[in-house]
Amino acid sequence: MSGVTPRTDGATAPDSAYSWWRLLVSLLAAAIGGVGLWSSVVVLPVIGAEFQIDRGDASIPYAATMLGFAVGGLIMGRVVDRFGVALPVAIGGVALCAGYVLSSYADSLWQVVLCQALLVGMLGSSATFAPMVADISHWFVRRRGIAVAIVASGNYVAGTVWPPIVQYWIDGATWREAHVWIGLVCLCTMLPLSLLLRRRPVVDQSDAPVAAHRIVSGTPASPATIQTLLIVAGVACCVAMSMPQVHIVAYSADLGFGPVVGAELLAIMLGLGVVSRLASGAIADRIGGVGTLILGSTLQCMALLLYLPFDSLTGLYVVSALFGLAQGGIVPSYAMIVREIFPAREAGWRIGLAVTATIVGMAFGGWMSGRIYDWTGSYEMAFVNGIAWNLLNLSIAIWFLTMRFRGRGRLAPA
Repeated sequence: MSGVTPRTDGATAPDSAYSWWRLLVSLLAAAIGGVGLWSSVVVLPVIGAEFQIDRGDASIPYAATMLGFAVGGLIMGRVVDRFGVALPVAIGGVALCAGYVLSSYADSLWQVVLCQALLVGMLGSSATFAPMVADISHWFVRRRGIAVAIVASGNYVAGTVWPPIVQYWIDGATWREAHVWIGLVCLCTMLPLSLLLRRRPVVDQSDAPVAAHRIVSGTPASPATIQTLLIVAGVACCVAMSMPQVHIVAYSADLGFGPVVGAELLAIMLGLGVVSRLASGAIADRIGGVGTLILGSTLQCMALLLYLPFDSLTGLYVVSALFGLAQGGIVPSYAMIVREIFPAREAGWRIGLAVTATIVGMAFGGWMSGRIYDWTGSYEMAFVNGIAWNLLNLSIAIWFLTMRFRGRGRLAPA
């Protein structure tokens, strides 16, 4: 592959001490750049009040960010395959700064949407998720599951740390000043971190593509079919996931507990999501990506069901904690499935495509839940809608499992 450094010294070997150091740097960059996925959730009620719009329209900046993030994941996946991950991270830092600073001067909702979609989502935060997951997968073999999970936890660390900070800045000033501070922090931290990620992994160019249709013996499941099913599963799981994550602040306010409590619920949810991702990574190293996907999807569905009967303050804290513990391992499992089926040299764009599907699901689900709220006047049917999408995801995951058993076992990692 063009641009791959042909070094085989200990520093570039998988599972080396440098690999773990690089994992730490990658996690830090992902946690900082992941602010783009959560800041719009915190400012959703404030944006709605300032521009005098309903809940569905106030969800548009989030949806736009996620759609931009999805497109950017595809672009950055190709970039990281060719040039390495340092360039996307540097671009992301500059774009996040520009996006947040420019949006602070917006006179209309659509100016905010444009900044969020193009700069914050597509060129900014997208660089700190799928590209970093793909990159770190080359630096580990024996512990690939936990390494992928740690990097993928970066956006949950962002969701744990950033919402209270952003809410504090908003309470102390305005959402506009908060955006300026976010942009400056991203610029001043992500550019130096990108310099620490310049070393390139050694990618084996001799590996023949693993025939995805051989995941089952005698079953005409082509590589395109496998990838398509991964995309559908990714959309479905994250339509379900988006309901609590995107609307928990607004839901808390509707129940009379206020946005500050909502920000705390989001932080708890995503903080425990980090725990879930780490545990799921360790599990994935033992049972593989498909088994981890089934486990996470089942637990997420159960947690969503619990939101329906419990709407007290204590109940919300408990259920949000359970939801965080349930769903953290779902998205990283797609990266593991890709590496179990497809060749290493295709990791960047295939993982990018799978992760992009999850982002589309988050964007679509966040907007859909807002619209359902506007139509019904409550979030009850939005939770029911999320449960239905979750069942679709679970059915696809079970199909993968049955195909794997028919194919006489798990494929070896590429």
